[in-house]
Amino acid sequence: MSLDHANLKTLRERHPAWRLLASAHAPLVASFLHRTFVLPNVRTMSEADLAEALEDDLFALREQLGEDAYPKGATDYLNDWAGTDKGWLRKFYKPGSDEAQFDLTPATEKAIAWLVSLTERPFVGTESRLLTLFALLDQIGAGTEVDPARRLEDLQKKRDEIDAEINRVRAGDVPLLDDTAVKDRFQQFQQLARELLADFREVEHNFRSLDRRVREKIALWEGAKGALLDEILGERDAIGDSDQGRSFRAFWDFLMSSSRQEQLSERLDQVLALPAVAALKPEPRMRRVHHDWLEAGEHTQRTVAQLSQQLRRFLDDRAFVENRRILEVLRGIEAKALSLRGQPTPEAPMSLDEMSANIALTQERPLFTPGRKVRLADLALDAAAADEVIDTSRLFDQFVVDKERLRATLQQVLRGRAQLTLRELLEAEPLSQGLAELVAWLELAHADDARTTVDDAVTEPVRWTTRDAQGELVTREARLPRVIFSR
Repeated sequence: MSLDHANLKTLRERHPAWRLLASAHAPLVASFLHRTFVLPNVRTMSEADLAEALEDDLFALREQLGEDAYPKGATDYLNDWAGTDKGWLRKFYKPGSDEAQFDLTPATEKAIAWLVSLTERPFVGTESRLLTLFALLDQIGAGTEVDPARRLEDLQKKRDEIDAEINRVRAGDVPLLDDTAVKDRFQQFQQLARELLADFREVEHNFRSLDRRVREKIALWEGAKGALLDEILGERDAIGDSDQGRSFRAFWDFLMSSSRQEQLSERLDQVLALPAVAALKPEPRMRRVHHDWLEAGEHTQRTVAQLSQQLRRFLDDRAFVENRRILEVLRGIEAKALSLRGQPTPEAPMSLDEMSANIALTQERPLFTPGRKVRLADLALDAAAADEVIDTSRLFDQFVVDKERLRATLQQVLRGRAQLTLRELLEAEPLSQGLAELVAWLELAHADDARTTVDDAVTEPVRWTTRDAQGELVTREARLPRVIFSR
């Protein structure tokens, strides 16, 4: 968007972030919401808790500025900030609850982030950002190079640099970052971590806007169910296949790995223990920032799940309405028939011509095709021999995989772990019913109530022992994408 006079005037009048910065109560709104939502990374807060916190702030401000500084109550201010003319807060109700909930809007978080950028920093680091830019350009160049010779040359160069660094470290030359470089890079990490949390609210807002449009279409839809589902699923696929949707999906798959979470925790503990980083007095939540990312991503996933619930509820309602209409028509026919039962039958009650003429051309008639005669073999069946050949016991050897037992086993294993792969689960609980039990595990992984992730980039072998037709033990193997169960 170009920053011409007309566009800027429209933004000044309609954009919630600009209206917040231009508001007379901007210091109260920005400071309170920053301390309540942004700093502790709180996604939602009940109306009672938020009003109590705001009332304490208003009391302290009235003690300093006088009783007429902020005359309205805390609840009135919250409802005013959540109004359509402001749009600084989002007021909503959770399913099954009559207590209002509040959350920040993406525009408000952008305004608060811009105000935070106005504060004076200890120093302005440029080296880390320059290195980040070079690293990004290297990734783009390496990821788009189609010439195998060039890619091999770049990989060879990187390997030579790594080998040279390994030799220097073995010789005792261990280069270390000075305090300035450490502070520069940690400040860059803090800024990117905060921006990532802010981006989650915007992604969630986009999915919530889609959910709102779906509700509006369902409420006003008069056509067929198939047309509405096609339109809604098309919009959902458009968001999921967009650059933003693919980037969020890749981020979520990357962060759901337990090994990467452990690696992040170890690196954060190591970095935060450095004296140069401790001197910067980082925010306490930096130690668990990756858990904040997971929580924010889970809120986005819940918004997508609400969209699916709306579609299912719409289908159930339409099916109920259609079934009720069919019953009404049948009852009307029965009532009409009962009302005519006692009346005398006229000589010619009605006449109905054929709806169309039946025209059968001679050339359209199929030719006669003689049937095949079944030839029976003239064999004498021996009852005793037949009993020996046919083994009827196989009809009673069928088995059923108990999915409830598998689900209980999965819940018991996940009590001590946050997540595990299907291969790890089968190593702890081996397959006892062969391939049928493996298929049942995959069905549980794709069930609606399961929290699973499928990593198509990694293929894992699954082995089990069974008996062949001769009764000998054999080992079978199946290769399938990595399936991760989460608690």
